[in-house]
Amino acid sequence: MLTLDQVGELLDAELLCGDNLSVRVDRVGAADLMSDVLALSTPGMLLLTGLMNAQVIRTAHVADLSGVVFVRGKRPNEEILALARKVQIPVLSTSLNMFEAVGRLYSALGSPGR
Repeated sequence: MLTLDQVGELLDAELLCGDNLSVRVDRVGAADLMSDVLALSTPGMLLLTGLMNAQVIRTAHVADLSGVVFVRGKRPNEEILALARKVQIPVLSTSLNMFEAVGRLYSALGSPGR
């Protein structure tokens, strides 16, 4: 189990919005197709994505995700961040690519069955 604060440290990520970094993260998903997120996510999951639009935040809100991490140094514009603040979805940005970011979190969370 990790907190968003620990996720930020592991990924050398910058917090772009959100004030509760004590939110617990026990599952992580990585996707650029929001239809996959809606079909396969579980409430509380953290989403890593390279997709840069407001639909990411809307999807995170509807799916009750714990937050969104944009990979590859992508930084959402103010419209996206305003929506994230409105629906209280924490947003982080990391310069890591998706593979490296997911690998670090997988190592920290441990594999299923451990």
